[in-house]
Amino acid sequence: MPNRFVVEADGGSRGNPGPAGYGAVVLDAATGETLAEAAEYIGTATNNVAEYRGLIAGLQAALAIDPDAEIQVRMDSKLVVEQMSGRWKIKHPDMKPLAAEAKRVFPAGRVAYQWIPREKNKHADRLANEAMDLGKQGKRWEPSQSSADLAAVPAPVEEPLAEPKAAPVGWAAPADLGTPTTFVLLRHGETALTPQKRFSGSGGSGGSDPELSPAGRRQADAVAAALAARGTIQAVVSSPLRRCRETAEAVAARLGVEVRVDEGLREADFGAWEGLTFAEVRERYPDDLDAWLGSTKAAPTGGGESFAAVARRVALSRDKLLARYAGRTVLLVTHVTPIKTLVRLALGAPPEALFRMELSAASLSAVAYYADGNASLRLLNDTSHLR
Repeated sequence: MPNRFVVEADGGSRGNPGPAGYGAVVLDAATGETLAEAAEYIGTATNNVAEYRGLIAGLQAALAIDPDAEIQVRMDSKLVVEQMSGRWKIKHPDMKPLAAEAKRVFPAGRVAYQWIPREKNKHADRLANEAMDLGKQGKRWEPSQSSADLAAVPAPVEEPLAEPKAAPVGWAAPADLGTPTTFVLLRHGETALTPQKRFSGSGGSGGSDPELSPAGRRQADAVAAALAARGTIQAVVSSPLRRCRETAEAVAARLGVEVRVDEGLREADFGAWEGLTFAEVRERYPDDLDAWLGSTKAAPTGGGESFAAVARRVALSRDKLLARYAGRTVLLVTHVTPIKTLVRLALGAPPEALFRMELSAASLSAVAYYADGNASLRLLNDTSHLR
């Protein structure tokens, strides 16, 4: 059986274009042991050129260890992963020769590509930065100077290697990378504030933490019955807020599972807007509301939470839950903003997409996540179980 290696690569440019460098590491897929490192300062270049140079260096380092190995490349560059997987065309003249060079290192059938979040590519990222720092001093990076592998040996890499497949023309479909991890996204049932369309956030900044109304409890029972009948949910994770926990507990009781609470799934903190209607906020805080509607970095009045801040914590929870529940179907009981954020991130949609989705109380949505980093929206705002 051939050796299986993981190549993690990264590149960066301080200016884009500007002073640039790359880093790459070869890991044993079974043990996570570091087998080789490579890094180099490459002068003035763009981020994408540096990323491709890192990929080539990592593949060449793996080739030097075992020319017959199977390789899984993991990078936080969506562009490189999609282009090398054959799903995106390579149009830029600077990228074409680099991609061709990377493809010549190993036969295509022995290399698979996977996108990973930047925080999971820290080893290669630090190597790239070491090379750039030394290059600024007129020095060359050497393996003895590496401080990138500061943590303990990482856990074994368990993702199966898969030969990349191009998406069918006309319909975007991920490569066949095995069973996806599916998040079924359930918005909590109604509270007394829901029919009045009042801002009801995380309970911070003086906000409340309302319980389900009688209508909301009926909705929770209805969705619990529907999910129990489908029989696909394997775990239940809830926002810490009461309306979500009550909804989650109704479902979990039907399924015979425990509810795990995840702080990252809580609703946004709407600051001084908590408990107000949109019209009331428009009347009292018109400038702050306009800023909030115009930028994801703008926070509600009085120390609330921006959409950008919500997106960061939701993405962290997403990645943590994907690692915990790989290949399983999990019910996430949460709120409007986290659900819309997960859908937006899955689609790669712009921030303004948050204002173009409707999510009813006790509605179901679903996103499937694949091993190569792609995601597929499978359901949005389904309320058929309430009729």
